[in-house]
Amino acid sequence: MTYGIPAGQPDQEVPVCPRHPDRVSYVRCQRCGRPACPECQRPAAVGIQCVDCVHEAQRNAAVHKTVFGGAVRQGRPIVTFTIIGLCAILFLAQFVMPGVTDRLLYAGIFTSEYAPPEPWRMITSAFLHSTGFLLHIAFNMYALWIMGQALEPLLGRMRFIALYLIAAFGGSVAVLFLTNPLQGVLGASGAVFGLFGAMFIVQRRRGGDVRQLVVLIAINTVLGFVVENISWQAHLGGLLAGAAAAAIIAYAPRGKNRSLIQWTGLGALTLLLIILTFVGAQLISLPV
Repeated sequence: MTYGIPAGQPDQEVPVCPRHPDRVSYVRCQRCGRPACPECQRPAAVGIQCVDCVHEAQRNAAVHKTVFGGAVRQGRPIVTFTIIGLCAILFLAQFVMPGVTDRLLYAGIFTSEYAPPEPWRMITSAFLHSTGFLLHIAFNMYALWIMGQALEPLLGRMRFIALYLIAAFGGSVAVLFLTNPLQGVLGASGAVFGLFGAMFIVQRRRGGDVRQLVVLIAINTVLGFVVENISWQAHLGGLLAGAAAAAIIAYAPRGKNRSLIQWTGLGALTLLLIILTFVGAQLISLPV
């Protein structure tokens, strides 16, 4: 709504909104004392503040950090739930859209000279699951839910995303070196094992008890060797990559350069995995 200047009164005696000079306002900001029209008023703990003061307070507000340098977020672990949602959507797509599995799973041949290079499969395969074994996705999503709710608030969203993707990448690199290049693999278990490794590092850094976690990792590692159609290679690669990423985050020295050190270290780890991918691709020879 637009207000006019009352007739017969000097302009300087009429309080007008600084952002909208054509609007008269007798409501003043409790912080700066300037008039604020209804559009520029924001409710505060006491009285009304103008939109400029609210924006300035938001810019100057202290950013709370987690123990490992990530931004503190309130509410549910959004990244964890998003990953679970993506896995669920792709799992349904595997049923209703023929070819999704074949286009997104990973095998060593897809990063070799024997096929057109499709390196993205090293990540996309971690969001697929076996459609013939429902416990595959059920166990992985349950483990992701448990680990994610613990790790995401501690590390922060961006660091947790980086950790998860690096673990998935590491699992695929191990598959490249240790598995028949024609054998396709899929599943989030490599990334989940990366979360196991990360939790071990985080707990050790905080001085917590890791005995139950070690037993859990040992049991699932053994299952990878004794149960058919389980890629122990992806488990091993994911475990090592996730632990390495977590160590970079957890043991970075405190200080103003902490985030720089962490992200530089994660970048270097990713570069190492890329180099290993190139090396592994050169070593592939197709079975006779």
